[in-house]
Amino acid sequence: MKKVNLLTAAVTAALLSTSAMAVEFNGYMRAGTGISGNSGSDVSVNKNGIGRLGNENDNYSEFGLAQDLQTGEVNWRLESMIASAVDGNQGWEDGQFNVAQFAVKANGIFDFDKEATLWAGKTYYQRKDIHITDFYYLNTSGTGGGIENLSVGNQKLSLAVIQDGETDDSASFTFDARLANIGLWSDANLEIALAYNYANEKGGKSEAADDGVLVTGILQQGLSIGFNQTVLQFGTSGYGQQMAGFGGGGYYTRGTDAQNDATGYRLINWGVISMGDSWEMGHQLSFHAGQDIGGTFKDSSISTGQQFDTSQYSVVVRPMYKWTDSMRTVFEAGYNAGDRIAEGGAQKEDFGNAKFTVAQAWSMGSSFWARPEIRVYGSYILDTENDNAFGSGTDTSDTEYVVGIQAEAWW
Repeated sequence: MKKVNLLTAAVTAALLSTSAMAVEFNGYMRAGTGISGNSGSDVSVNKNGIGRLGNENDNYSEFGLAQDLQTGEVNWRLESMIASAVDGNQGWEDGQFNVAQFAVKANGIFDFDKEATLWAGKTYYQRKDIHITDFYYLNTSGTGGGIENLSVGNQKLSLAVIQDGETDDSASFTFDARLANIGLWSDANLEIALAYNYANEKGGKSEAADDGVLVTGILQQGLSIGFNQTVLQFGTSGYGQQMAGFGGGGYYTRGTDAQNDATGYRLINWGVISMGDSWEMGHQLSFHAGQDIGGTFKDSSISTGQQFDTSQYSVVVRPMYKWTDSMRTVFEAGYNAGDRIAEGGAQKEDFGNAKFTVAQAWSMGSSFWARPEIRVYGSYILDTENDNAFGSGTDTSDTEYVVGIQAEAWW
């Protein structure tokens, strides 16, 4: 009983010494259903490459709670988030639940730099994404710790170490360094990011996969009618494999030497602009290339042991017309195509998809980013290479259409 009393007194004293602000509730959700011509319900085909509007077949939600506690000039922020992903095809269903974030972030704790933040725990770490394709082109999120926004002149330096998986032979970690707010010309700035993934081998064991490096440069240009961003990335080994596709650094292949010789790069341009009072448009343009990628071809159930070179490109545009402050018509067209060529050219495969969607939407505001939004949509999706993109088990169906309704919100 005495220990309980002492603990109660300590907690009470701690609470009395802080100024507690209201609990913050934040999150994201999307949910809906559709009827398709061949697949039954919703379909989702290569949304990173051809766009997500009318091309999602799941219910996804994030529920976040955060609390700010003030002690003098130091703000202690406690962040938590539960994420859930389910098929959404019945009223009660088991699904994936994950503690996506659970971290403590202390701002103002360093006397030499009051703008810097010390953090530890599990967090979404400075993720970079393109909303219309749900493409996270830089995402090293996970469990770890670091310092954010250290002042280096007018620039901001962030350093972090984040764990990235474990195998029988090793534990994998990512060292992440970023320098942001590098001023260029008017309304333009540059951010440079370096991710180094390395293996901490377990006693007496050896990790087959080489370490990898991912370098990213992000040029942000503010415009009077919106913004534009140009991204250049280069990766080696496991990161090379990801740059050749739509990976963002959130995983790293360990336990195999298949990607040790891989290199890859990609060039991305995206943004959102206003075209008068009634029109806004978002876009994604990207080119990806990789050399000596280890993997499989579509007619192989296991790794062939061959390496291949690959290249692909993606074009997605989402214009919308605003009828009123709450009603708009949204269009989205996307095309993604590429090829893989095995060593010596002995084997080659082409791949590609295309999509066109029309949605009538109602939102809380007229902005491109206004949410919540309820949309009724129709989509036509094309598998340009007839390679079973719709999961029918055969290569006979190369087109699909779907009509549906979906809600999306963030807060």
